[in-house]
Amino acid sequence: MDKSPAKEVRRVGMIVDPLPPGRLPDLRPLPGRWARLDPLNTEHHGPSLFKHSAGHDEIWTYLFSGPFADQATFIEWLKMRQAEKDIWFYAYVKRETGEALGMGAFMRADAANGVIEIGNIWMSPIMQRTRESTEAIYLMMRHAFDDLGMRRLEWKCNDLNAPSRRAADRFGFQFEGIFRQHMITKGQNRDTAWYSIIDKDWPRIKQGFETWLAESNFDENGQEKAKLRVA
Repeated sequence: MDKSPAKEVRRVGMIVDPLPPGRLPDLRPLPGRWARLDPLNTEHHGPSLFKHSAGHDEIWTYLFSGPFADQATFIEWLKMRQAEKDIWFYAYVKRETGEALGMGAFMRADAANGVIEIGNIWMSPIMQRTRESTEAIYLMMRHAFDDLGMRRLEWKCNDLNAPSRRAADRFGFQFEGIFRQHMITKGQNRDTAWYSIIDKDWPRIKQGFETWLAESNFDENGQEKAKLRVA
């Protein structure tokens, strides 16, 4: 009787076709109904971004930079962000007024594996908790999956950043765990909370956003009638 051990069957992942699955961002404008995302332009967006963030130091608590002592310092920082070659910055613009009220970026793009992150996100107080703020994130999500063909979209934040973690949950990102002692920011330890959305989940999440963003979901004051549902 043959008593040799049975050969181990090793499982592997599904075949990914086509390859490569993703494309790098190209800083095309991303228009929406209530907001639009313009490639960051320091000269055009800088004064408005400073105006609406000045005096609100809490914006910068969990970010790598800021707060800024004056507009000149802020503008110099903005010029460096605009010149970044492997981070793609957008200004968040309210279509009704044309004012830039926040910004965010695509980063850590890995086209070969179809992975990209959105981060460096901040919004001025008058943009927070508005339909424009939600649409700005939706436009980035839609661009990542529908235009760039990514398989995975990541959201990372300081583990202590409760507002960012609530936002990730609201937008349909799945919590994946904590990277302990992940980095040092402003001389302080940062444990990083990791979240993601993958392509198979995107159609359901996209439908939830489009239902919420419909004009019929808002009253004459821009207040929502029904909450965002992406589950």
